[in-house]
Amino acid sequence: MIGALASASSSQPNGIRPVNLSTDLAPLADLMELVFKDSMDSSSYAALREMRYLSRLGVGMHLISRLNAMTTGIGMGYVWIEDGRLVGNVSIYPADWPQDMGYTFIIANVGTHPDFQNRGIATRLMQTSLDAISERGGSRAILQVNYDNRTARQLYRKLGFAEERAWTTWRRGAYASIPSPLEADLFIRRRRRSEWREEMALAARIRPQARGGLGWQRPLHKRLFQPPLWHTLLNWLNLRATERLVVRDPRMDSLGAALWTEHQIANRTRLTLLNDPEAIPILAEALISNISRRHMRTPLEMEHPADDARMNDLLPRYNFRPLRTLMHMHWQAK
Repeated sequence: MIGALASASSSQPNGIRPVNLSTDLAPLADLMELVFKDSMDSSSYAALREMRYLSRLGVGMHLISRLNAMTTGIGMGYVWIEDGRLVGNVSIYPADWPQDMGYTFIIANVGTHPDFQNRGIATRLMQTSLDAISERGGSRAILQVNYDNRTARQLYRKLGFAEERAWTTWRRGAYASIPSPLEADLFIRRRRRSEWREEMALAARIRPQARGGLGWQRPLHKRLFQPPLWHTLLNWLNLRATERLVVRDPRMDSLGAALWTEHQIANRTRLTLLNDPEAIPILAEALISNISRRHMRTPLEMEHPADDARMNDLLPRYNFRPLRTLMHMHWQAK
């Protein structure tokens, strides 16, 4: 791996420069595998395999890079060269946020080779990225960092990032055992189109935008609750389907909990749970129980606020296991 990191031309000056997709993809893949090995999953390794494959395309790389979202983000980023070795990286991606919320960018893959850490390289890479985002008219940058990585969180705070909320990713495998059905007089049904405002009001109470909205790249916006026609058509073409279940709090006759089930062929099913802490606790469990039984043969995954103690106790009972906890942070351009 060290040999691959040294593949950058020794004639290059030390310091920061933009990524060169024709020469940097292979050493970047090696650097990412080395730096992020403790937090990588199967999709991460698949991305590295794709980078190494693209690095061998030669002249075809420039055409493919225009069509590939991953290389688009990597190509907008920067690397640090030291004695001919590629030892630092940062990637910049345009975020899929509604245009009326401002031009938002994602910062990712911030890493420095272990032999070159504590030299200010990550700080220089980050500052250059923020300057580039401002020059491109960006109003905001967002990133995720491992909750336990205090050093990185401190660096980002010094650069002007604000911490929003910590989120835990939970996963339940297929055919996992689940508790006996709940005995509760509750009516779970699909959300009516006319109820989107009430559901959005529920989300605004428990997932305000200042604390990260509905999760990673899911700002609190009307588009999530009343998708435009083109978005619905795009989901249909990509074999994606979303079901929205709700249950009302019988004490107040208002939506007490909602659960979105987003399914795509060949992928695990993604859940989004909105549970009002003021509602009776059994509402959220009723939705989890319902979905767990209906999707027994399907892996389930959910990103949920790490500070929700009630769900931290409930989800393990339905065989959900925590995978990782990430702190979401954002930076506002001046």
